[in-house]
Amino acid sequence: MSPGFRERLRGGETLFGTLLSLPSAAIAEVLAAAGFDWLFIDAEHGAIDSGDLVAILQAVDRDLACVVRLPALDAGAIKRALDLGADGIIVPQVETAAEAADAVRLARYAPEGERGMGLGRAHRYGFAFREYLERANDEIAVVVQCEHARAVGNIERIAAVAGLDAVFLGPYDLSASFGHPGDIHHPAVAEAIDHVTRVCRTAGMPLGYFGLDAAAVLPLVERGYTLICAGIDCGLLGRAAKGLADELRAGVLEAATG
Repeated sequence: MSPGFRERLRGGETLFGTLLSLPSAAIAEVLAAAGFDWLFIDAEHGAIDSGDLVAILQAVDRDLACVVRLPALDAGAIKRALDLGADGIIVPQVETAAEAADAVRLARYAPEGERGMGLGRAHRYGFAFREYLERANDEIAVVVQCEHARAVGNIERIAAVAGLDAVFLGPYDLSASFGHPGDIHHPAVAEAIDHVTRVCRTAGMPLGYFGLDAAAVLPLVERGYTLICAGIDCGLLGRAAKGLADELRAGVLEAATG
């Protein structure tokens, strides 16, 4: 774990990250050196499995906080991600306060929760077992995604769940749940985001948001969002590569016509 991530999140610090979807430890290592505060590791939509995850966490090696988006709210998935050394979890498609409370319960050791006991990379394979147990409940971040109209309707109760560290808006799935897939600026979607923003800010619940680039997320920072994820590895690589290819061709054309 990277000490201080949960404390920084709960303290209201703005934390900038980017999303890793490709099962590549080398790409994770590059992103970790780029100056972000945290890395959003996507084990829901991406091709990342447990074997990839341990290699990614080893490559990053506490250079920045690694937070894993799980495939679903599942006790086994939570145990695996945390036992491998993730600094926190993002649970997708949470629609009720009961589901949010389950996420917290499954990520905390007794007496605060019911996380299963095991030995893994997080415990340094047993060499730091006691030390990890003493600090895990204080340092592991639990984040839930609000990405469905039902979650918007239940946001007051979700934001009141004890031990929950942030609500992360999933604008694209949210737009689909309102019948406007991909149209994150549709009035109905914008109204839902406004409602979630007002409720969470009133409750003192940190808010997170994903956007494809800085322009997409900076307006949310101005509105008080602090857990920010901008860009995705394949998009960053693709845009940079295409830009280089276009620049090279433009240079050849300019030389030929000049």
